[in-house]
Amino acid sequence: MSGAMKFNGYLKVRIGEAVGLQPTRWSLRHSLFRKGYQLLDPYVTVSVDQVRVGQTSTKQKTNKPTYNEEFSATVTDGHQIELSVFHDTPIGYDDFVANCTLHFQDLLRSAGPGDSFEGWLKEYISETADHLEY
Repeated sequence: MSGAMKFNGYLKVRIGEAVGLQPTRWSLRHSLFRKGYQLLDPYVTVSVDQVRVGQTSTKQKTNKPTYNEEFSATVTDGHQIELSVFHDTPIGYDDFVANCTLHFQDLLRSAGPGDSFEGWLKEYISETADHLEY
């Protein structure tokens, strides 16, 4: 990544919702319901270059959680943002559900002068990870 563009500035991310989340193996194994109908207890983490800058609250028993939570961070020499969804488990490590990685270089390249990422970012993420919508 030596030639990659780096982002320096103030990052503000609003997590709206996640759609189409699928049950994890752990949740199916411990389910009393039909195998394809297990609801999750999902939360989303926001990381910049593998450093966590935010985490949403956990939403109970849903595969389409709505968060509307915002996170801010000052970024120095940032390469990428990662949004990860986990299922909150009562025992042990939480289960990974899905993730999406956005490179600052791609975001900055597609923006024009004075553009705000608000609005089109939802469409961009939907194209790169059709099972997540933020």
